[in-house]
Amino acid sequence: MWCIFFVTQEEDSEEEPKLKYERLSNGVTEILQSDAASCMTVHDKFLALGTHFGKVFLLDIQGNVTQKFEISSVKINQISLDESGEHVGICSEDGKVQVFGLYTREGFHENFDCPIKVVALHPHFSRSNSKQFVTGGNKLLLYERNWMNRWKTSLLHEGEGTITNVQWRTNLIAWANNVVRNPSLQSNVSPTCSTFFERRPTEMRDLPSRYVEIVSAFETEFFISGLAPLADQLVTLFFVKENPEHMDVEFLARPRLDIIQPLPESCEEISSDALTVRNYQENECRDYRLEHSEGESLFYIVSPKDVVVAKERDQDDHIDWLLDKKKYEEALMAAEISFKNIKRHDVQKIGMAYINHLVEKGDYDGAARKCQKILGKNMELWENEVYRFKTIGQLKVSHSQVTSNFSFQNNNFACLQL
Repeated sequence: MWCIFFVTQEEDSEEEPKLKYERLSNGVTEILQSDAASCMTVHDKFLALGTHFGKVFLLDIQGNVTQKFEISSVKINQISLDESGEHVGICSEDGKVQVFGLYTREGFHENFDCPIKVVALHPHFSRSNSKQFVTGGNKLLLYERNWMNRWKTSLLHEGEGTITNVQWRTNLIAWANNVVRNPSLQSNVSPTCSTFFERRPTEMRDLPSRYVEIVSAFETEFFISGLAPLADQLVTLFFVKENPEHMDVEFLARPRLDIIQPLPESCEEISSDALTVRNYQENECRDYRLEHSEGESLFYIVSPKDVVVAKERDQDDHIDWLLDKKKYEEALMAAEISFKNIKRHDVQKIGMAYINHLVEKGDYDGAARKCQKILGKNMELWENEVYRFKTIGQLKVSHSQVTSNFSFQNNNFACLQL
């Protein structure tokens, strides 16, 4: 079950939204009544939700609970899944790290003497013999099984504060820490050799096989709680702490989900929505997470007492918006072009709504002209429209349109004139 979720747009009312929102309910609603969400990860097959009371729930895409794990008594900091969705890594604020199969609890279980903020499994963890994964607290550590089936640990990074985020793609690991600097990259092929690059544009010779190139850099006026890709754009979850001069009071403290177009030294705002998540007045920047499904454009806004799903609007949503704005001509054209793809709309019903709109406006000539295209050879619809035009004293207006669609040979027109 999905719940309708309402947003407020800062943009002019004539600006069509880019995303639509629904609240994840069912089991999630019940969980968050007595607990609070701390993190989430998204797989094509299911969702995994961590809570402040140390539990991890596996959910279907409708929010129904399929499995539950009691991991700790304190906050779950991060959950990681491999590409197959068969193994999960979990870390918590009390230093516990668990990596295990969802169909067997055999795996890695360790307690550290400091909070572990992040964990990331190798994308091919299930298929790999070495079973690599990394953890981040005050150090970034790589774990892998050796030929004796024992766990081997390698130090990848330390000395720059707490590791706050880790992402693993193919054989590269990217992480961030509390020190303000460029992201770091590490190849897990050679964990003892870590290199960080700040290359000037003129230094083109003797480049390594892998290097970091900054393609866009810009500042925002809000705190960023999360980023996710959308084609060549970015979906950004902002936390508004203070009141900028141009922002209404109603937007204060609400998280904002923006779509921005990165430029080399700036960015362009494509859309901006203020989200009314539950208990938003009590939340801070650190309480929000943004997760996304790479298989489809789904974005999950996670807050302690709410999980909201954002998705790209489809052609039916576009037609809804056009009809709501009384742009019937454009709605009819959009439906005609996409009639094979629309699921909730019907071309003829939109056309009838257009005729009704023209009649209500008093544009009887325009309504009569549209009848020829929209009603076609449907005798019942023509009879209804002719009767309506007669009732409002505009029968002559519809006369030419009727005669051009029906011959006199079968007395159709005489019947329609009542």
